[in-house]
Amino acid sequence: MTPCLQVDGLTKSFGDLVLFENASFAIAEGQRVGLIAKNGSGKSTLLNILSGREGYDSGSVVFRRDLRVGYLEQTPDYPAELTVLEACFHHGNATVELIKEYERCMETPGYPGMDGLLARMDHEKAWEYEQRIKQILSQLKIRHFDQKIGELSGGQLKRVALANALITEPDFLMLDEPTNHLDIDMTEWLEDYLRRSKLSLLMVTHDRYFLDRVCSEIIEIDNRQLYRYKGNYSYYLEKRQERVDAKNAEIARANNLYRTELDWMRRMPQARGHKARYREEAFYELEKVAKQRVHSADVKLEVKASYIGSKIFEADHLFKSFGDLKILDDFSYVFSRYEKMGIVGDNGTGKSTFIKILVGQMKPDSGTLDIGETVRFGYYSQEGLRFDEQMKVIDVVRDIAEVIELGNGKTLTASQFLQHFLFTPETQYSYVYKLSGGERRRLYLCTVLMRNPNFLILDEPTNDLDIVTLNVLEEYLRGFKGCVIVVSHDRYFMDKVVDHLLVFKGQGDIRDFPGNYSDYREWKEAQAQREKKAEAKPKEEKAPRVRQNDKRRMSFKEKREFEQLEKEIAELEEEKKRIEELLCGGTLSVDELTEKSKRLPVVNDLIDEKTMRWLELSELEG
Repeated sequence: MTPCLQVDGLTKSFGDLVLFENASFAIAEGQRVGLIAKNGSGKSTLLNILSGREGYDSGSVVFRRDLRVGYLEQTPDYPAELTVLEACFHHGNATVELIKEYERCMETPGYPGMDGLLARMDHEKAWEYEQRIKQILSQLKIRHFDQKIGELSGGQLKRVALANALITEPDFLMLDEPTNHLDIDMTEWLEDYLRRSKLSLLMVTHDRYFLDRVCSEIIEIDNRQLYRYKGNYSYYLEKRQERVDAKNAEIARANNLYRTELDWMRRMPQARGHKARYREEAFYELEKVAKQRVHSADVKLEVKASYIGSKIFEADHLFKSFGDLKILDDFSYVFSRYEKMGIVGDNGTGKSTFIKILVGQMKPDSGTLDIGETVRFGYYSQEGLRFDEQMKVIDVVRDIAEVIELGNGKTLTASQFLQHFLFTPETQYSYVYKLSGGERRRLYLCTVLMRNPNFLILDEPTNDLDIVTLNVLEEYLRGFKGCVIVVSHDRYFMDKVVDHLLVFKGQGDIRDFPGNYSDYREWKEAQAQREKKAEAKPKEEKAPRVRQNDKRRMSFKEKREFEQLEKEIAELEEEKKRIEELLCGGTLSVDELTEKSKRLPVVNDLIDEKTMRWLELSELEG
């Protein structure tokens, strides 16, 4: 296969911190590769290097000539005063630069080079660029093109940036945490789009379902080295464990031999012969292996929740709205002891507002909320991630407590506690400003849990956390002796942690679903199929009753027409289904998208017209 990207001997460091060393890999046409590593290992840095936004120490990065490359940053940044449409022209790509070149030519007397520009504009389909932007934004549920960037939510901003990455129809696409801030519907839309497309892909994501369903290969950065696995995320887990076990066995063997050789080194005289020098050199190589860090597969959090009584909270007839937007509409609920609830719903349906009412940061318009006396909230919010940049990591924790109580008389020092959160002793004495986005979130989570809450409320806890930390957090929450509410778009995380869901459908419509997210998704798909079948089979409906003296028999010609209508309606319904699937699939070119968009209303009108005629004929006696 032809390589789209070839990376050879890539090394990158920040001072004494080496992220990766002599890293080499290639990505061929059509390959979909997931990049996995612990926070702070250099995932985002690697993507920034590949996109040309950041330099590197040594090595080479070579893209195939004429390759169109798209890049979605982890944290998109646009001037707040731009409109949504203007933002799609803000970050330059080849088409945008061509349009600007054309506009400059139009403003120059004599229009120099206009003929060549017109040919290039035709070739790049630049005349249709704005229309294509609007079509993709609409598919991503962004329809107010004049809205200011500063007024958008995090999820809306991410979708604008995603539209920017997809608009150029790239051959090679790099995505840095594409599912962060996207609601579940949009995540599944993107998942489906990428699976149907033929583009090459390199992405960083913590969404394990997304990795499993989209990627066919995994690259892992571990201990400054790159490891490649030819399979999806499930295959990677299996093979990684095999690699870790083999490495640990090698280190254990080296340690046993190292003790023997160390004893020899201490006893041998300084004047050694040739064989002794050879053995001495081998000793130093052995020492490097023996002193490698042994991988621990059973890192666990052991923070104990404080006692919680039988009364948790009771919500009684809560109402909350912002103008015409209803958040809570006569909502009542009694929370049980040790309950683990997930909250799902589209962005803007009021999930975070509900949480803020629960913890007392916002008041309902009416109704009462009665919280039990023993309840101690631990609230992990999107707004809470603020630290003094000049503080050291260890001091952030010590400001809260020098010693953390674990219960049963056990305690941990601040340093020991941080190690449970995968902060090495070296990292603990680094300044906060040096931490990656994921490491900051891990530190924030640490400050929430160390206060021994018995009721955890986690608002999007998985954003920017690496998979290792997520696995540790999941195991902790499953054994947590307290109550948990999780607001998350991470389907895998929800499946592992929650017992049931509150589904926010918008305008105060909140449903309690008994099961995890996968259960809910299966139920929703089955419900949609039933509704579609009911709509698609008008011929199975009983004919309306008519008075006996109104009936007449069908003529031969009408009977033939009646039979033909049944076939035509079924064919049109099938065509409608195909068109809808293609429009949602994301695989159509702009011309095909326009053609199908025009055909769909025509098909709908034909179905209505023929169904009406079928009903008229069905009233006649056969």
